Amino acid sequence: MAACNCGSNAGSGAVSPRFRKALWIALAVNASMFVVETVAGLTSGSVALWADALDFAGDAANYGISLLVLSLGLAWRARAALFKGASMLGFGVFVLTRTLWSLLHGVPPEPLTMGVVGLFALLANLRVAVLLYTFREGDANMQSVWLCSRNDAIGNVAVMLAAAGVMGSGSVLPDVAVAAVMAGLALSSGLAIVRQSRMELATVLPR
Repeated sequence: MAACNCGSNAGSGAVSPRFRKALWIALAVNASMFVVETVAGLTSGSVALWADALDFAGDAANYGISLLVLSLGLAWRARAALFKGASMLGFGVFVLTRTLWSLLHGVPPEPLTMGVVGLFALLANLRVAVLLYTFREGDANMQSVWLCSRNDAIGNVAVMLAAAGVMGSGSVLPDVAVAAVMAGLALSSGLAIVRQSRMELATVLPR
């Protein structure tokens, strides 16, 4: 990646009206689904659904940050991506801790609510993922929003599978297993974003 001036608008995708519109749609979807899944997670007792709700909250904040730095130079976009990567790492650690607690003390959640809400969330996130797919090869900031969208769609499918597993087994294990996978996705994506954002900062900041 070539070095660029801190005040430049590196990468045409960073100021693309299509990218900005996609981010606003992603922000609205994630904020709405945070509310829906928080209520559903609390009523169903599902740690996977609750973890997905927290992921939606984090992603909504990340999309908002991305919108704020779209017109800024690569250095500021890389700083925003670094913050988002660190947030994803924090989310992963938190979910792993909550999953362990649920494994030790939890009871099987209500699977029908999990499945219905998971399907609704998947349909919403597939739309967002399609919008952001074009921008997946951009800078760290653009990659971070694509990874957020991809992880959400994967998480929604996993929640639906967990619902089927809970319904078939009557056990809490499918629910906590999916929550653990979602935490792993957050950790791996967060590390990838942190690595690239640090590389980008190294190219634009004085040594």
